[in-house]
Amino acid sequence: MSGRNDSLDPDVASPAERYAASRARQAHPVFAGFASLYDFTLDDFQVRACKDIEDGRGVLVAAPTGSGKTIVGEYAIHLALETGRKAFYTTPIKALSNQKYADLVDRYGADQVGLLTGDNSVNGEAPIVVMTTEVLRNMLYAGSRTLLGLGFVVMDEVHYLADRARGAVWEEVIIHLPESVTLVSLSATVSNAEEFGEWLETVRGETTTIVEERRPVPLYQHVMVGRRLLDLFASSDVDAAAGFVKEGAPVNDELMKIARDDWAATRIRDRRAPKGQRGSQKGNQRGAQRGGGPGGKQVGNGRRVWIPGRADVIERLDHEKLLPAIVFISSRAACDAAVTQCLNAGIRLTTAQERDEIRGFVESACRDLPPDDLHVLGYHDFLDALTRGLAAHHAGMLPAFKQVVEELYLRGLCKVVFATETLALGINMPARTVVIEKLSKWNGETHADITPGEYTQLTGRAGRRGLDVEGHGVVLWQPGMNPRELAGLASTRTYPLRSSFRPSYNMAVNLVHQFGRSRSRELLEQSFAQFQADKAVVGLARQLTKSDDALAGYAEAAQCHLGDFMEYAGIRRRISEVEKSASRARRTDRRDEAAASLKALKPGDVIMVPAGKFSGYAVVIDPGWSEPDDGGPRPYVVTAERQARRLAMMDFPTPVTAITRLKVPKSFNGRNPQMRRDLASALRDRTHSLTPPPTRSAGGTVGLSSQAEEEIAALREQQRAHPCHGCTDREDHARWSERYFKLDRDAATLRRRIEQRTNTVARQFDRVCDVLTSLEYLDGDEVTERGKRLMRLYSDVDLLAAEALRHGLWDDLSPAGLASALSALVYEARRADDVRAPRVPGNGVKQALDQTQRLWADLDSLEREHHLDFLRSPDVGMSWIAYRWAEGDDLDDLIGDSDMSAGDFVRRMKQLLDLAGQVADAAGDTPLRATARDAVRAMRRGVVAYSGLAE
Repeated sequence: MSGRNDSLDPDVASPAERYAASRARQAHPVFAGFASLYDFTLDDFQVRACKDIEDGRGVLVAAPTGSGKTIVGEYAIHLALETGRKAFYTTPIKALSNQKYADLVDRYGADQVGLLTGDNSVNGEAPIVVMTTEVLRNMLYAGSRTLLGLGFVVMDEVHYLADRARGAVWEEVIIHLPESVTLVSLSATVSNAEEFGEWLETVRGETTTIVEERRPVPLYQHVMVGRRLLDLFASSDVDAAAGFVKEGAPVNDELMKIARDDWAATRIRDRRAPKGQRGSQKGNQRGAQRGGGPGGKQVGNGRRVWIPGRADVIERLDHEKLLPAIVFISSRAACDAAVTQCLNAGIRLTTAQERDEIRGFVESACRDLPPDDLHVLGYHDFLDALTRGLAAHHAGMLPAFKQVVEELYLRGLCKVVFATETLALGINMPARTVVIEKLSKWNGETHADITPGEYTQLTGRAGRRGLDVEGHGVVLWQPGMNPRELAGLASTRTYPLRSSFRPSYNMAVNLVHQFGRSRSRELLEQSFAQFQADKAVVGLARQLTKSDDALAGYAEAAQCHLGDFMEYAGIRRRISEVEKSASRARRTDRRDEAAASLKALKPGDVIMVPAGKFSGYAVVIDPGWSEPDDGGPRPYVVTAERQARRLAMMDFPTPVTAITRLKVPKSFNGRNPQMRRDLASALRDRTHSLTPPPTRSAGGTVGLSSQAEEEIAALREQQRAHPCHGCTDREDHARWSERYFKLDRDAATLRRRIEQRTNTVARQFDRVCDVLTSLEYLDGDEVTERGKRLMRLYSDVDLLAAEALRHGLWDDLSPAGLASALSALVYEARRADDVRAPRVPGNGVKQALDQTQRLWADLDSLEREHHLDFLRSPDVGMSWIAYRWAEGDDLDDLIGDSDMSAGDFVRRMKQLLDLAGQVADAAGDTPLRATARDAVRAMRRGVVAYSGLAE
């Protein structure tokens, strides 16, 4: 990796080589100067991308994590400065913006670099500005003067446009950026990069797609089985042995043997142990002592694999010199528990000198935290863990703590980070080793297996360029694990980029205001979502063309010399359809009759079950019609054969009536064999001399209605009068016509599918505009005064906020009351089962919250009428905390006894500050503007104000 780019030793290079190098420097002089800033040779993909940018082309670079694709973005910034233009560097999350801001300040100086993240505005008119993508979107809609002189936009982590919640923002920016701006898109390795690049070319002009699949540092895949670290792939595979796995690579035979033994152990129980204690105690005790997690277990007959505790895993990695490591765990609580377990196990990964350095850095970084809040923030436990080289990293942590962890990790002082998968999104924290505890995750609704793309993203952090000669991905063995499935995850590079774009209410009013409704519709048809839908339509259209060609052939084969046979075949089909329709209607009537007869039954009625496995005499125990079941009544009966069963409607194709009655004991229990025998005996005695009622056929000829009979008679008359009726080849023609009609049905289905996918985004935009027009936010191509307020509200419940403003729901609230009311539009419980009734303030706040809920219900009904589903229900779960914080209560009093973490509290308060600022802007020259600004001042204090650049 040593040596300088584009430089040749004049004593070694030939004259031709020196001439070629000189020409290259002349063709791309800015790049030559940029490359000389690095003390290593740039990779081919980096060189190609940089030269394309200097040539005036946009680029899409899709490369693995840690491959150095950000160098391409840094070159765009360098080129902007060299040519006197501005460059914006956008990121999906504030933490990544802050990190990139610090990097660029180090290189170019604080006067040349700005930061805009919504929370922070630092030197916003600088030639280089780092920002979140939402900030740039808002600038474009507002026509900000900051855009003047903009030459380059770098979109880091552009694959984030697949994010369901925020991905649309990336497409909005890409579509609306001025044509003069060169777009540099940096993405993780995705399987459809070429498709994405093709779309970029259609909306942005000339764009080069560069895909680099080879990792800069080889990655070795392992499975930790007990205390052993085994290779996932067979050593015989040359590529896997070199750390570059190809799809279909062979699996380590030893792992397959372990999997077979493990499977066999689940089939052989240790029957000597009492139920509930099998395979137990020693392993579990050791697991508890060593730090639980997936606690140590010895189960089955001893052949099952012992699962190491988290402390055991860390000690093993330390022993193998595989630190620093990131351990990915499925939940925030488990990350915190892992740190505690390692502390309890006495793990210490730092030297005395490192501990002093860590303590000094943390105390300096957190010196502005309010001293009274340190306890509730868990500061002392956080510091203790860090001094031992351990930390958690997840969204529930205080942003300042996360920033400390990131900085100490990069310095090599924090050796192990227990993190949730969100860390895989862009934060610069490469590791020597990545450990994945489980191959499943909670997706908000259920535990689902991770995908090959997610696996690649997680393990992609292993291997630090310039520090490690190899990276390591370790998966912990779990009972029932299939090594072949794991190998499929590790060797498959399937991470398709799927657009999540959909037009929002705020987007609609901003677009109509700028371009009018018709032009806005055309712009939205340029979205990646529509591009992907249209590409899918191409295949369907090809199928439809083939079907149309085949239909023409079938129609030709069905031709008759006596007349139009397709017309004749149509009459035949119509007769068949009328007969079938009438038959279905009669069967439905018969089913309704049967259901009505079952509803008339009472306990003790003796009936003749007409069909099914339990046909014959039976006594009704429970009519079963009171159950709310779409399947109809399901009577519970005892048959003469001593069987107690709940029957279904299929057992009653015809109505039934009670033949006689039997007395059923009140204490009758169908599970009691003796009771069944006694009742069945009484049933046989009662029905012995009875004549079975006549059976009514459920099938056979079903009587038709007079209307259907008249229609069929008229059609048959037409059929007999048609010239083709007397054709000797009539049945041969008919076979071809039947093929025609069947294929025509399939073609109609294809046409419907094409119609559904064509202009899907534009049709949804039309529905959004119809809602806005009905509420008088739009009037044709004009945005009304109401709509102009909505233009300033970017929340995911934008229309609800605008309607609350319009109805004056917040006009009479105090600053704290407004903070409480707005929190219902920001807060969303992490789990749907958080059903405890939350505390809500009085003083008019409860009334405002109730009115907001009713307003949402009205809007929800309106959305359903227009086939939309955008606005989520308000959630009052944070209203009391927001109110008391704005009133000045201490943090400890608010979250000390709640389930909300300090990190969640700060993040929600930041969102609340953002929304309150938007409300102040949208309120115009009204008292509510002053109230909203007072609420912002009341909330921006203590740990919320301190967050500063940390989030």
